[in-house]
Amino acid sequence: MPVRIEQNGAGWRVLVPAPAFARALREVRLFEEENSNWPPPLPPVRPLEENTLSTLSVLLLLAMFHNLTRFGVTLPGHASTDWFDLGNANAASILDGQWWRAVTALTLHADASHLAGNLAIGGFIAVLLCRELGAGLSWALLLGSGILGNLTNAYLQLPAHRSVGASTAVFGAVGIFAALSAMRYIHHPNRRGLIPASAGLALLAALGTESEPTDLVAHLFAFLWGIGFGIAAEFRLATSGRPGRMVNAVLALASALVVASAWWMAFTAGG
Repeated sequence: MPVRIEQNGAGWRVLVPAPAFARALREVRLFEEENSNWPPPLPPVRPLEENTLSTLSVLLLLAMFHNLTRFGVTLPGHASTDWFDLGNANAASILDGQWWRAVTALTLHADASHLAGNLAIGGFIAVLLCRELGAGLSWALLLGSGILGNLTNAYLQLPAHRSVGASTAVFGAVGIFAALSAMRYIHHPNRRGLIPASAGLALLAALGTESEPTDLVAHLFAFLWGIGFGIAAEFRLATSGRPGRMVNAVLALASALVVASAWWMAFTAGG
């Protein structure tokens, strides 16, 4: 039926022929009923947790560990320690059973600029993530995405491939953030949901290949694993809220033990 929309001083009005008035009125009523609850309300704003000090403490430990590896510090019982040889993510060694390299490689950096870049970008993202999820859960998910990114990468690279750097875990954190926001604003994709994912992919393209021995493929898979972890974390937050202090403490301790155990196994295997 012919329809015309006009605007006057009172607002907008829809003009239809007189014989079609009843039909038009019914269509308007059906439209209002179908869209009575749309768009859905925005999700409630969750209070953020203050974890800046604990996050900065982890970053400081990472910087101190870098100095330990670069200045030739040796361990008792070892005449010399080649940290990079023992801990880099060598694809052939990982596939040969040395899974701990997927962990130890996250703590190694090629040089001071490599370390500084990861501390600056990763530290900023880690602080935000810890405020969203709590420190223990955040570091566990961040570490897990980095480890799985390195393990997945090992299956796709040539045997001689090697890489180091915490940036793999950083991109896992970016994926976690993207999933958290996309799930939280799933009914508002044009408002908030797609922005973090787009920003994460842009960051991957801009920084994922900045220098050797960083690894774009490992970054990409850590990002994808992070998305999976982020979806699971958002379900947890939506149904049960953040983990309590005790759970966060256990998760933080478990993350530290994973890293320490990986290096212990690296030195044990390396003689």
